[in-house]
Amino acid sequence: MTEKRGTRQNDNVTGTAAPGVVWQADEATVASSVTGRFMVAHGIDSYPDLVRRSIDEPEWFWDAVVTFLGIPFQRPYTHVADTTNGPAWTTWFADGAINLSAVCVDRWAQTTPDAIAIIMEDEDGGSRRLTYAQLQTSVNEAAAMLRSEGVVAGSTVAVYLPLCSEAVVSFLAVARLGAIFVPVFSGFGAAAVATRLIDAKPSMLITADGFRRRGRPIVMKGIADEAVRLAAEAGVVVPRSIVVYHERTLTVPIDSKRERWWHDALARVTDPLTEAVITDAETPVLLAYTSGTTGKPKGAVHVHGGFTVKIAEEAAFQTDLQPGDSLCWITDMGWIMGPWVTVGALANGATVVLFDGAPDWPTPGRLWEVVAKHEVTVLGVSPTLVRALKGAGDQHLPEAGMPSSLRAFASTGEPWNAEPWWWLFERVGNRARPIINISGGTEAGACLLSVNLLQGIKPVALGGPALGMAVDVFADDGTSLLRPDGTGNPDTLGELVVTKAWPGTTRGIWNDPNRYLNTYWSRFTDIWVHGDWASVDEDGFWSLHGRSDDTLNIAGKRIGPAEFESSAVACDGVVMAAAIGVPDEVKGEVVVLYCVARPDADLGALDDAVRTAVVVEFGRPFSPKHVFFVADLPRTRSQKIVRRAIRARALGTDPGDLSTLENPEALELITRVNG
Repeated sequence: MTEKRGTRQNDNVTGTAAPGVVWQADEATVASSVTGRFMVAHGIDSYPDLVRRSIDEPEWFWDAVVTFLGIPFQRPYTHVADTTNGPAWTTWFADGAINLSAVCVDRWAQTTPDAIAIIMEDEDGGSRRLTYAQLQTSVNEAAAMLRSEGVVAGSTVAVYLPLCSEAVVSFLAVARLGAIFVPVFSGFGAAAVATRLIDAKPSMLITADGFRRRGRPIVMKGIADEAVRLAAEAGVVVPRSIVVYHERTLTVPIDSKRERWWHDALARVTDPLTEAVITDAETPVLLAYTSGTTGKPKGAVHVHGGFTVKIAEEAAFQTDLQPGDSLCWITDMGWIMGPWVTVGALANGATVVLFDGAPDWPTPGRLWEVVAKHEVTVLGVSPTLVRALKGAGDQHLPEAGMPSSLRAFASTGEPWNAEPWWWLFERVGNRARPIINISGGTEAGACLLSVNLLQGIKPVALGGPALGMAVDVFADDGTSLLRPDGTGNPDTLGELVVTKAWPGTTRGIWNDPNRYLNTYWSRFTDIWVHGDWASVDEDGFWSLHGRSDDTLNIAGKRIGPAEFESSAVACDGVVMAAAIGVPDEVKGEVVVLYCVARPDADLGALDDAVRTAVVVEFGRPFSPKHVFFVADLPRTRSQKIVRRAIRARALGTDPGDLSTLENPEALELITRVNG
């Protein structure tokens, strides 16, 4: 692949480019792409025809994907989807058996054992490579070690690790046993980790001695120990911990009664695992936590069959990832993109490039050095990161331009604004590399909207419906705002919804099925409401306009305001708190807290206490930009704080209907912010 793969010229498959399209695949790119080859195999003449058929005939499409990508099932299925219990509880490939670990590891270890599966680059520049054969050995040994430590099918295993090779091996080893992988964001503080331990009740915690960030060692095990202690105080005992010797410059204590070093535990294995456990397609494999607008974080349950097939399909058809390619995404295993990258790359026989470090340290050119060093094919970056790199100046870009290996950028997590998008496309990508902008969610298990190479690229747009995804834009009364041909009015916003089930969706919220139904399925009958404002233009290109609920999106990480508010209210002297997100030029969105203090409180000391409490719980990236103290907060008669109205007042926008407020005068107390 070269820099010239893709132009702004048209071809017979994609048709005439829509106005505003700035990049479109050339004929050679179309012919070699996964999407193009799939269309030829099924006699489909145009990409819009493929989108329509994938949505109109979902069972045909997903069965065809399994066959085309060669996704191996341990036991063949006879039915693709079963909607007996309604769209919210649809099952996929349910009478078949499939193990995520076997799909990602075993077939490639057999067919291409010497191909590189994982490259890990640490912050200091050291790197490690594992072939598929070596990965299979590592996963088998780790699975046997976990089994010897008491992990069985159905166990939950919490993994609080930096983005190192052991994080991927742990994921695959847990899946191999039929257990459930529970990733936790490596930047969380002890209280946030403990919240997830309390909900998941893991039989084991895998953590590390520490990791390095911007040259400074972080004692991860100390945070993990405190989280385990807090969980025990709440009545949840984590019986075992395995500690990866990662940072190596740190001296951390090990409790020999309940803890082992990873390497010591591996050395004790006498009966290595040789094959993955046979798991039914609907067996849970991943418990991915996200946050809502109220209450505790939600544990989205994902299963071996639907999650594996959907993610493999997305990486293949959207980012065009194929065997021999390499995918690097600046993320963390604790967010949905960590598992996405792992499955997306490995299920397609490609290479995962793990970068365990700050992408702009020691210089803002570090990320481009990693891309060149490891010949990255697809680079996943957030708009927040691009804004930061752009702000550092063009002098940090490679003088010779991006390496020819780099074929495309990918992006998710938050909306783009035009200036950094154009900088990435023109200045970094030389207009030769598309930006594959995708949007989905932890609960969705994958993407609802996505750019596809064959559709062409419009600045900041999300392309259109991801293949097989029956997305729509609804007005408040539940009617579609789209025209019959899938186009719309770009000035008309509505709720992003999904009208048909898909394989990757969560199978509910962990131990709380009613919360799942109330959150996503209660507004319109048999319709998934995603919580985003969306619009569609005259050419069928989609855009998102922020959350329609109150969830905060801090640098692409969704955190419920209730979690920030809980930290603030825990401070002696804070009576009530409301957290909102406001725009920020670098992070995209930052948190602002409005607190009601006791009359006798020292506001200066209380400001410091609130900020410290948030940082201790969530980590420094989530530190509030502002903490304001007010006499009251706008509430309904049921005493629910109306964050929507607070945010509107803070930003000087129309707060909408305030008829439910018990104390509308409280809005006048809200300090305005300028982002």
